[in-house]
Amino acid sequence: MQQQQNQSILTEEDLASTILSDLKRVVREYATAATESTCPDIRQLFTKLTDSTLALQGQLFTAMQQANMYNTSSPALRQELDKQAKQYQQTKQKTSQFLQQNLGQQQNQTMYTPQMQQSGQYQQGSQTHYM
Repeated sequence: MQQQQNQSILTEEDLASTILSDLKRVVREYATAATESTCPDIRQLFTKLTDSTLALQGQLFTAMQQANMYNTSSPALRQELDKQAKQYQQTKQKTSQFLQQNLGQQQNQTMYTPQMQQSGQYQQGSQTHYM
């Protein structure tokens, strides 16, 4: 009976991974609190908490890596990186063209304003319209 109580439901690796994830989350929360603090003393407190939590997270990561409990992602293939970079470059180019076309059209058109209503006219492109 005692042997069953001492046995954990989670493995050591699962527990360590859970703690590592929690430490990462806590670092984000402390960093957010530090950046949003208006009181210098509180900001300093959260900065110290961030630093100490980062150190603890680093120690746990190192221990997990040495115990083969943490698998880093596999290296990406150069071809895949080049393909993604090309797709992003094409998207950037299309977006730039779209913006140039639409911003260019807006610059050529004068928008209706209340001042134009008073004079009974407004201008669209190079044409003047009377109301």
